[in-house]
Amino acid sequence: MEIRRDSYLKELISYQWDGQVKVITGIRRCGKSYLLKKLYRDYLTDSGVNSDNIITIELDLTKDVKYRNPLEMASYVRSIVENSSQQFYLFVDEIQMSDPVPNPYNPDGKKITFYDALNDLKSLSNLDIYVTGSNSKMLSSDILTEFRGRSDEIRMHPLSFSEYYSAVGGDKSEAFDDYAFYGGMPLILSRPTNAAKMNYLKALFTEVYIKDIVERKKITRQDILEEIIDLLCSSIGSLTNPTKISDTIRSAQNSQVSPNTIRSYIGHLEDAFLFSESKRYDVKGRAYLDSPSKYYSEDIGLRNARIGFRQQEMTHIMENIIYNELIIRQFSVDVGVVYSREENKNNNSVRVPREIDFVVTSGGKKVYIQSAYALPTEEKQQTELKPFSLTGDAFPKIIIRKDIGKRWYNDNGILNINIIDFLLDKDVI
Repeated sequence: MEIRRDSYLKELISYQWDGQVKVITGIRRCGKSYLLKKLYRDYLTDSGVNSDNIITIELDLTKDVKYRNPLEMASYVRSIVENSSQQFYLFVDEIQMSDPVPNPYNPDGKKITFYDALNDLKSLSNLDIYVTGSNSKMLSSDILTEFRGRSDEIRMHPLSFSEYYSAVGGDKSEAFDDYAFYGGMPLILSRPTNAAKMNYLKALFTEVYIKDIVERKKITRQDILEEIIDLLCSSIGSLTNPTKISDTIRSAQNSQVSPNTIRSYIGHLEDAFLFSESKRYDVKGRAYLDSPSKYYSEDIGLRNARIGFRQQEMTHIMENIIYNELIIRQFSVDVGVVYSREENKNNNSVRVPREIDFVVTSGGKKVYIQSAYALPTEEKQQTELKPFSLTGDAFPKIIIRKDIGKRWYNDNGILNINIIDFLLDKDVI
């Protein structure tokens, strides 16, 4: 089964021969190698590029193990490219498996890394360089630091619903229900049974992601790391912060863990692309609020697997799916906060914060979005719509629902749209 990843393929194509190192990053098993070695390679050969001019180094395979030495890799590539008038493409897969080696001219100095090798090879004008790396050893923060503005980062995600549906087809509602349960990790599509899908997702957490983070970051309290993961998975769509998580762990385990340690561990999870933070933004004050924030799982199937496929609250699951879709579409996404004056039980006027699920921006474009699984009553509708009326501006407003068919606008110009229609229509925003 071929899964189309057209947006990433187009992004790669747009960066051709721009003089930069193209670095494909993302959570492990989201399809980075498939994008480069299958989809992009096919594009190049179909465009007339001779396959012999595509140099592929697969550092996870024993046949290329010697090229884990960055000096060997650079020497090998130079031997092919340097004195040729032809153009070449270099694909290096699983770059994180490259090993730092001593500088032969200064053994006691800084070690030579793959960053040094790629920066060296980048000087060859007839070589276009592409690498993939699993996030456990090569995170985006490292890339930006080591390449110092000399790289293009292609941030890859698990399958969006539109990519998922293009592969599975059939009834859209059934496809969405499966997607909301198992998520969009590509290999899910090849698992033969529901049990196999569940086991695969559970194994990704225990055998891949957690081990990677513990190894890379030298985590001493794996139990705390896993507890944080469980708490974040259980509270998607809810406001939290390191202090609250620290208090919860202390109460549940009678274990003292500082908020700073929690903050550090959450940072590791974000660097590993497992979770994303969405900060609160004061819409009228035009300022970010320090705390608390919301955290969303990179893949809803992974989240479901981590908590044993319990807590299937569709309101939170749908919100996470919408958030991921907006990030895939490369929007900036914040939690909106607006305020209203209301009377409390003592008839005193108080300032009450109201939440807009997503404040979505890109350049000068801004859209407000509410996620609502169902709005069965007038009271529920008014509760969801009230924050929109408090923004004080005329930017577009959308409410994404599961309980309606065709899209429609209400009298205030607010678009009501079904979640499936929203996920399949990239022109809505």
